[in-house]
Amino acid sequence: MEDIAEEAPDGVAEDAVAQVIRQWRHVHPDLDTAPIAVIGRLTRCVLLLQQAGDAPLREYGLTRPEFDLLAALRRLDRELTPGRIARETFASGAAVTKRLRVLEERGLVSRRPDDRDRRVFHLALTEQGRALTDRLLPRQLRYERDLLAAMGADRQRELGDLLGELLLLLEGRLRARQL
Repeated sequence: MEDIAEEAPDGVAEDAVAQVIRQWRHVHPDLDTAPIAVIGRLTRCVLLLQQAGDAPLREYGLTRPEFDLLAALRRLDRELTPGRIARETFASGAAVTKRLRVLEERGLVSRRPDDRDRRVFHLALTEQGRALTDRLLPRQLRYERDLLAAMGADRQRELGDLLGELLLLLEGRLRARQL
């Protein structure tokens, strides 16, 4: 049997997901593989961005989820509860707790117990956390801009709009299933 993975139609450049689709069509020509073109590519892009996209963050000893937590505190510019941070960063409560512990040990985040309910606490950036976030955000955005530069500004906007439509669709469908 021939090696399907190495077959490329007429020398046309083919991404890894196009190869997967072609392989599935070879094995199961009756299957509609169209969802793979979107979901497979989104998944692969996320994985590649996770590998490459956090270089400036790593220089400062931060992970993307830790930076997202700092960024949520900075952009909302007020104290937040761990539950609110979880919603803002799309993370579980346990993940937020773990990240908060690390960021608090580094002196980037402080916590204050609630005046009325000692089980609840409020989080804020320390001066060091605010300064780091303000210094790092422009570098991270520049890095991300460079990653996307070959696509061009108009295509980036178009892709952003399409992804926004997809996100609204998925959020609505997944939210409806949870009810």
